[in-house]
Amino acid sequence: MDNEKKQQQESANKVAGRNFDFDDYKKDDQVSSGLAETHEQISDDYYSGTIDQQVLDKEQYQKRDENK
Repeated sequence: MDNEKKQQQESANKVAGRNFDFDDYKKDDQVSSGLAETHEQISDDYYSGTIDQQVLDKEQYQKRDENK
């Protein structure tokens, strides 16, 4: 039983030691997918409160109005 717990702890340490990398968007494993999704959510939340997002929104509205 101790050996199984040790293996679980080593596996958990590998996961906990991971940081987001842009290559995670291309990888297929569960940890990479989770990191990529979390990164996307945080980026969206961060930019929604900055002037960058307001500028992007303004540009999008202008393009939409030009296409009418």
